[in-house]
Amino acid sequence: MMALIILLIKKMKNKFQIALVVMLTLSFTDLKASTLLDTLNSAYSKNPKLNAERANVRAINENKKGALSEFKPSVTISGYVSEQDNTKGNESNYKPSEQSLLIEQKIFQGFGGFANLKKQEYEYSLAEFKLQKIEQEILLAAAKVHANLLLSRKKININNVNIDLLERQVEIEKDKLGRGEISLTDLAQSEASLAGAEAKLITAQNDLISSKANFEKIVGKKFTGNIQDIKFTSFRLPQSLAEAYNISENENPDLKIAMLEHMKSVEDVRIAKSGLAPSATLSYKLAEQDDFSSTVQKRKQQTLKATAIWPLYSGGSNLSSLKKAKELENKYNLLHADSKKTVSTAVANAWSSYQSSKSVLNSIRSQVKAAEIANEGITLEYESGAGNRTTLEVIQSRSILLNSRIDLATSEKDFLVSRFNILSAVGRLTAKYLNLAENN
Repeated sequence: MMALIILLIKKMKNKFQIALVVMLTLSFTDLKASTLLDTLNSAYSKNPKLNAERANVRAINENKKGALSEFKPSVTISGYVSEQDNTKGNESNYKPSEQSLLIEQKIFQGFGGFANLKKQEYEYSLAEFKLQKIEQEILLAAAKVHANLLLSRKKININNVNIDLLERQVEIEKDKLGRGEISLTDLAQSEASLAGAEAKLITAQNDLISSKANFEKIVGKKFTGNIQDIKFTSFRLPQSLAEAYNISENENPDLKIAMLEHMKSVEDVRIAKSGLAPSATLSYKLAEQDDFSSTVQKRKQQTLKATAIWPLYSGGSNLSSLKKAKELENKYNLLHADSKKTVSTAVANAWSSYQSSKSVLNSIRSQVKAAEIANEGITLEYESGAGNRTTLEVIQSRSILLNSRIDLATSEKDFLVSRFNILSAVGRLTAKYLNLAENN
């Protein structure tokens, strides 16, 4: 398609013709209906909150590299130049200078270095699971705004159809009133129903405006005006509550975050303990000095030094840090246990909501079919005069049909969201599981 358009533009010399082709191309792009998969893909790649969390993961990866530097030697080059003015004695003025190379290697740190490295590895894993959590939140929000936008459009369409029927009914009632077949009260009932339907349409239109704003905020792109009915349901859900529990224990990001927070606090205790342990450092220094004194013009020194430090007492700060680290470790251990219960409850609630929404949807589908049959029969009898149907009966049947259709659209939205909630609760509402990366 694009190749054909480019070829046409190359053959065109008239600027107006070229502009017209470009405008038609853009219009064709805008007319393409947005699918649920399009919405999820766009949110996955463009949502600013998700992109900010990706940047955070990259930043924390640098901390892990920094922790490795504790085990590597440090090399420092330094030097100085000074001027010394001697006003007494026999020494003359001179300018001493020095150039040096210092290599230091930490030999032992009370295992604090190993604990810090392990902690940074946990930090990186923690950042990845926090990214997964944000990813799940954004994809769930994207599915909801897509479903809400579709629901708002359906409500407008349903209300428009209802207004058309009521306008037709008002016209029929006016004819019947003129023939003396009905009373003015019957006409007033129909006109009141029409006014109520117009008010509901205004409410639905306002809901659509809010849905568009939420869509653009979450998805990261402007709504083009076209949205396709939801057909993307190819993901696999757990087949039972027991399976959902098993998956969540291994994949739920909240559970992983709580576990890693506890593991990180264990390393903090080891780091605090290293503050009470001895440490050892080996260093080598090569220095060249010029104009050192009146008797020494050049001097070259090589120094190999081993240093051991054992902090016996530091005012109690080390012991205080250790006690604090132990209390925090206990805190995160308790939070980990609480997280298991929270995740288990969330999975149970999501599963219950999924089963309930599925049953409600099936019931409302049956209700809509029955309401359509009833409304068609009552309306036909009323308009033909074959039965004794009243205006009130027609209004009631249409009201039941309108509400059942709106309930059906709402139930379809709730059923879709309940499936996404299941995936989010177990930890599988990710781009990888939904194959979004392959479609980007």
